[in-house]
Amino acid sequence: MKTTRRNFVGGVSTVAVLSASGVALAQKKYSDGATDKEIKIGNTNPYSGPASSYGVIGKGIEAYWKSVNDRGGINGRMVKFVTLDDGYSPPKTVELVRQLVEQEKVLCMFQTLGTPTNTAIHKYMNQKKVPQLYVATGASKWGKPKEFPWTMGFQPDYHTEAVIYAKHILANHKDAKIGVLMQNDDYGKDYWEGFKEGLGKDIGKVVKHVSYETTDPTVDSQIIQLKDSGANVFFNIAIPKFAAQAIRKAADLGWKPVHYLNNVSSSVASTLKPAGLDNSQGIITALYLMDPTDKQWNDNADMKTWSAWMDKWMPGANKSDGSYVYAYAVSYLMEQTLKQCGDDLTRENLMRQAANSKKLRVPLLLPGITVNTSPTDFYPVQSVQLANFKGETWNLFGDIMSAEST
Repeated sequence: MKTTRRNFVGGVSTVAVLSASGVALAQKKYSDGATDKEIKIGNTNPYSGPASSYGVIGKGIEAYWKSVNDRGGINGRMVKFVTLDDGYSPPKTVELVRQLVEQEKVLCMFQTLGTPTNTAIHKYMNQKKVPQLYVATGASKWGKPKEFPWTMGFQPDYHTEAVIYAKHILANHKDAKIGVLMQNDDYGKDYWEGFKEGLGKDIGKVVKHVSYETTDPTVDSQIIQLKDSGANVFFNIAIPKFAAQAIRKAADLGWKPVHYLNNVSSSVASTLKPAGLDNSQGIITALYLMDPTDKQWNDNADMKTWSAWMDKWMPGANKSDGSYVYAYAVSYLMEQTLKQCGDDLTRENLMRQAANSKKLRVPLLLPGITVNTSPTDFYPVQSVQLANFKGETWNLFGDIMSAEST
């Protein structure tokens, strides 16, 4: 899936050079949500409901923009971040995003969280030609600039991540009998399709495939079914609440498969602690960000900066929650994108700049992973490294694995 990246430079505003005074005046251009003094950004996040453990991402982003404003904003403009609770409910997301676009008149939506929720606004955002930037979901559909030129992902796509797990299983577990738990929506299905692709002719190694709805109280019955199938490998495609339930129930049943956990539930604080650290030993996941519980990063400059930032801007917050690392990293990327816009704060130029990241080093990404985009590549981060859970933290192993998608 390699593509050739092209560096695309665009959005240079007209410059009138006044030879008499030697002063260069850049022409300012604005879309809704941007002025000489302010940049207004919209966001929805599940501060309540089944995915509420992700609410800390919204809180982290909010604190990030406060810190940006504290040091003078972006090119002298204050960032107004308007974040609303959609409860991980697609109809609610539609209602709130319409409000943000049509009434609040935001310049863009940033980091709207969830695959089903972003799916519900996908066509609307592109019809309105409002940037839907760096969405908080790794569904592969956020990287299709031809069909949806106003939508861009951030994290490694679920499809590729699942292919990597499948290949690892085939290489390391010759007698694999695989059980799969999947959230029954676009997010779950994206992982499942990638997993099937990765298994290829070995798809028959999947002995049981069960799903759950986000309205279900627990996934206990599904885990019982997986154990009873005789599966010795478990692929856990679940958000933190249900992933934690699955880990705990497997332990209660004495079921000890080789356990692969999707990255979206890799937070020690949101998933593994509620599941019980003893129950989480040996779980494998794919990481692309530094984990704040991993002591190897204690002397890392990025982690030190982040830790000091947390102390100042989020005092009392749980620093073992990797969601705060995620919030900081993606907000840094958004800040750089807005800075690149200069005084041309049009929606068109914002998308041009987002599609013009070349080996950008974003704080807290694992060493060796950079952000790369182009007009034909809307997947900013496409590298991961496998890790297993030991003691109280993730331990990285193997090489950085990359998959550049078209």
